Amino acid sequence: MSRANRIVIVGGGIAGLMLATRLGRTLGRAGAARVTLVDCHPTHLWKPMLHTVAAGTRDVAHTQIAYLAHACSHGFTYQAGRMSGLDRARREIVLEEMEGHDGKRLLGERRVPYDALVLALGSQADDACVPGVRDVCHFIDSQPQAQAFNTALQCESLRSAVNDDALRIVIAGGGTTGVALAAELSRTFALAAGYGDPQICERLKLTLVERGPRLLGAFAPDVSASTQDQLEQLGFRVLTDTRVVCADRDGFYRDDGQLIPGDLLVWAAGVKAPDCLRGIGGLTTNDANQLVVRATLQTAQDERIFALGDCASLTPGQGRGALPPTAQVATQQAAHLGRHLGAWLEGRAIPPFAYRDPGASLSLSDYNAFGALGRFGFFKGGIVRGRFAQWSHAMLYRRHQHALHGYARATVLLGAEKLGGLRGPRIRLA
Repeated sequence: MSRANRIVIVGGGIAGLMLATRLGRTLGRAGAARVTLVDCHPTHLWKPMLHTVAAGTRDVAHTQIAYLAHACSHGFTYQAGRMSGLDRARREIVLEEMEGHDGKRLLGERRVPYDALVLALGSQADDACVPGVRDVCHFIDSQPQAQAFNTALQCESLRSAVNDDALRIVIAGGGTTGVALAAELSRTFALAAGYGDPQICERLKLTLVERGPRLLGAFAPDVSASTQDQLEQLGFRVLTDTRVVCADRDGFYRDDGQLIPGDLLVWAAGVKAPDCLRGIGGLTTNDANQLVVRATLQTAQDERIFALGDCASLTPGQGRGALPPTAQVATQQAAHLGRHLGAWLEGRAIPPFAYRDPGASLSLSDYNAFGALGRFGFFKGGIVRGRFAQWSHAMLYRRHQHALHGYARATVLLGAEKLGGLRGPRIRLA
């Protein structure tokens, strides 16, 4: 009896978990392949909602997915670990040592063999080598980082309340992450005012810093202008055309030498793929550490290695640039490879991936939302806003749940999430 093909997926983000779930259902349960998902964190959280975790307006207990339990239910296996190397000759990935909470060695270096390897490690904030950023700034790239920021936020809020001092929060980066976090923080403190501290909003000093001439450079100029107006109405100070050259515990320093003071500093200016991918296994990477892939999502140097989502760079051609690192791209790439990887293992070719642009959306918490329609449909390139845009943005997450759990279970989870929200405070207080 021939050995089942070993499919190893590294990274349990949007693309990685969707692919593992689909392949587990189709190939794993049938015994046609052994599907393994590798991730260094035990749970999955939809990355576009990390800013709500950071701001304390979402309870992760209702939304996170435990890899081990999900794998058991969907025909694949989960292995905890962080990839540190790739041996293409032996077809193995290398997982670095793991330490326990007490700092003691928990697991030694391990090797995981594969017949097909899918790299879906996502992205992280790009500090652009600005001095001090890695030392004093918070990042919102993962669930642990979002929760760490929320803990710091609670501590600073307590200090501000007891001492009647200002709480200064500065966010560097006026893209979707920085803008969404800004709006969510405003909502957090508006809700907190109803829990016994009516002066908290007056003490809150929020600043959003953008290097470019306007916020949300990927959106239309009128969306940028409307967003800035909305944030300023909420009390934010918005600084555009402002370049940060250094950071320390006092705040961010501009290129003109002026200090932007802050008690909590957040860096959300640009993204790149994880540093561990830079030149890994002799594979071609770009300046953002992304693996350069062909239209089939295979790397140019090794047809057995695929890359998806934010860590992959695919240029469709026809004069267009590389696909953006968005949840929509990751979702469609995972669905494409999920449909064709099994046939490829049997010797058939993978058809080229074609991205269908549905547009982009941005939610400013409960205040407003914007949607830029894609390149198809009756209203190509149009802009929607308000409640319809908020509903469209929320549906992205519901579709993600449906893909992972099926319609029936996703509906039950939605009901449980809504009921859970009724029995506790609307923000995280401790």
